[in-house]
Amino acid sequence: MTARIARALISVSDKTGLVEFAKSLHEQGVEILSTGGSAKAIEAAGIPVKEVADHTGFPEIMDGRVKTLHPKIHGGLLGRRSLSSHMKAMEDNDISPIDLVCVNLYPFEETVAKGADFDTCIENIDIGGPSMIRSAAKNHESVTVVVDPSDYDRIVVEMKDNAGATAAETRRILAAKAFARTGAYDSAISSWFAGQLGETFPQRLNVSAELKQTLRYGENPHQQAAFYTNGKNRPGVATATQLQGKELSFNNLNDTDAAFELVSEFDEKPAVAIIKHANPCGVAEGETLIEAYNKALSCDPVSAFGGIIAVNRTLDKATAEEIAKLFAEVVICPDADDAAKEVLAAKKNLRLLVTGGMADPEGEDMTLRSLAGGYLLQNRDAGRVKRDELKVVTKRKPTEAELDDLLFAFRVGKHVKSNAIVYVKDGKTVGVGAGQMSRVDSSRIAAWKAEEAGKNAGEDELRTKGSVVSSDAFFPFADGLLAAVKAGATAVIQPGGSMRDEEVISAADEHDIAMVFTGMRHFRH
Repeated sequence: MTARIARALISVSDKTGLVEFAKSLHEQGVEILSTGGSAKAIEAAGIPVKEVADHTGFPEIMDGRVKTLHPKIHGGLLGRRSLSSHMKAMEDNDISPIDLVCVNLYPFEETVAKGADFDTCIENIDIGGPSMIRSAAKNHESVTVVVDPSDYDRIVVEMKDNAGATAAETRRILAAKAFARTGAYDSAISSWFAGQLGETFPQRLNVSAELKQTLRYGENPHQQAAFYTNGKNRPGVATATQLQGKELSFNNLNDTDAAFELVSEFDEKPAVAIIKHANPCGVAEGETLIEAYNKALSCDPVSAFGGIIAVNRTLDKATAEEIAKLFAEVVICPDADDAAKEVLAAKKNLRLLVTGGMADPEGEDMTLRSLAGGYLLQNRDAGRVKRDELKVVTKRKPTEAELDDLLFAFRVGKHVKSNAIVYVKDGKTVGVGAGQMSRVDSSRIAAWKAEEAGKNAGEDELRTKGSVVSSDAFFPFADGLLAAVKAGATAVIQPGGSMRDEEVISAADEHDIAMVFTGMRHFRH
């Protein structure tokens, strides 16, 4: 325990809880120094406050750019009370100790998010605030530093319980939090500056995120994990509100993100995506949400058990009733009506998440993946092939209905682990082959899955007969295409670009298959 807090400096942009905090400090005999709007708010509440300029004897200058950058401020923060030489220097230079610093910073991140111009963003870069925070945090042996209004009550209570002082452990915790805040602030500024300079990949990568949730465990029970958010407003699992259900796990979060990103590809009609282990086991469009759900579920109802369900429309009662018949881990949707919420409320363990909107499939963003000793950074795959960009390379052209299914299949394939093969018929997946080392194996597995689902449903005809097939990358040999032909596919969509494209095209022509090239691949590892 250190000596009681006798003097505090308060300078905040976020005035949440400011007056109450200042009042509590005053009631405990703390002298309050402050600046600008903070001083005015405290004074207006009838609480004695001393302007920093009166404390330093130096006026605020340069439109407020220089007000706390003064030896009487930083000497009062950095002086070590346990060193006689420091205390003598403070005495010789008429520097009074400052025992508590309460600062939150100019709202730079919010200013950038609002789309402010360059000069406005520059003026919202705080200099004095981070300097005081860092000085106080460095000298946490004697100084309490506060950067978050949520900590006000804790400090007030601790001071009351300990004769006006805070505990050493508390000061360490608050100092760590303070350095994390200034680090995140500097990261936001450097990232913004890199963007202003057109640097997609700056020389030094700074990553900042805020803890949202400590998870029970990671991908496996022996791994520890946590969920962090980056402050961006892209609708999805990071911004969603959980309306019901138990805590989300690491795998739930990963799979729910995959499901919502996939279903966000479709906006023309109601669509549903069912995900298991980050791969789709059923995706469909329909005239209604319940139609889309039933079509998606029919693709692979066995794998759908315990899966994640994402929809692109407000969840309604009829669809919720169908979902309730299946054991699902998570349902994520832009919204849910009251009747749907009431239906799913009976499923106590089912997590229901609402996002308030759909993600933009063509929105620009970056993805970061860790490697041993480093990171991989890239633009997110926002590529989207349009109908008029397709190149027909076979003698037979696809029909309009086939083109609809081909584009649908290629959008789904973008979200399937490579090597990815997707069979689609009438706006729904009928077979998905994911993550195989050989593309032909993915083709065979997708066809086999479709055949098994059809048998289990009591169907006589192969589901892949008359379907179209998508490949996330080119067919290196004709064997992958021939596997699709054997399954009954009538049209193929693939990027093209193989040394053996002519061989594959010839095989398609020989079997009267229509094939289009996209010129764009969608590897997903």
